[in-house]
Order: sequence, then C-alpha cells, then structure tokens
Amino acid sequence: MKNYLTLFLLAIFSFAAISCTDRNDEVIVEDTPVLMRDITGTLNGTNNYTLTQGIDIAPTDVVLVYRNINSNSTASAVWQLLPKTEFLAGGRELDYNFLFDTAAIEIYTEANFDQTTLTPAEANMYLNNQRFRIVLLPASGGKNANVDYNDYQSVIKFYNIKDRE
Repeated sequence: MKNYLTLFLLAIFSFAAISCTDRNDEVIVEDTPVLMRDITGTLNGTNNYTLTQGIDIAPTDVVLVYRNINSNSTASAVWQLLPKTEFLAGGRELDYNFLFDTAAIEIYTEANFDQTTLTPAEANMYLNNQRFRIVLLPASGGKNANVDYNDYQSVIKFYNIKDRE
C-alpha cells in the first residue's frame, strides 16, 4: 500500500511540475498573407497634416502603422509604433496617429499649438518627407499571438515578414 501511495504522489508531483513550467505560447502563422507597404510624404496645412493610403482589408483585420523616426536623415531606419506623442520645447506636443477602415488609412498629426509655427528644423524632423510603414495583419493570423507590437523587429520576426529598408 505504501508503494502505491508513493507512486501516486510521485505521479501527481510530476504532473504538477510539468504543468507549471514556463512555456512559450508562440502561434505559428502559416499561409497568412501579411502585407506591408511604405508611404512617404510631407504633412502640412495643404493636406490638413494628413497622408492617405488606399487599402483593401477585411473588417476584422489589424492595421499597424510605424514611423521611421530617422526620416530625412542618412541613419538606419528606426520604426516606432503609432500613436505617438513627441514632446517639443515650450510644452508643445505633436501627436502622430492614424485612422483606418477597410478601404483606406489616414496618418495624421495633431498638436496643442499651431503646426505652422514649427521652426524649419522641427518641420524637417517631424513633418517633411516622413516615412511610415503600414503592416496589414489578417486577424486570424494573430489570434492568441504572443508578440510585442510596439517592437517592429518582433512583429516582422513573428509574422516572418521580409524586412525592407
């Protein structure tokens, strides 16, 4: 009887030890068409500080938009997920954001100041020739995904997207 009790307790302990170990719940994406496209443009008063890109997605799909914070420089691309607020001198805040539906994406800026008052250097850094990367993810491909969408490199690795500079 003692041996059966020992075996029973050993079996329960083994099951509990295996069940409680850390595990990676990575979702493998197979045959999921992930689309990525770049849009470059200048945000100004003429276009209401908005860039528009046509798309064709299902209502359940996910849209991620990243801004190359090194736009207008020779430095390597560094992608930052939108929405994002840039804090400028004098308490000024410049927000990058986007809206989308199944047919189009609008990338835009809003500010707590008149954007026409940006210095030429600030306009060059934050508005002129800005490069955005749009990543369109089918909702089914990311179900239960354990990926950090803030980290562009994690996204392209998880979805097996070939990066392009």
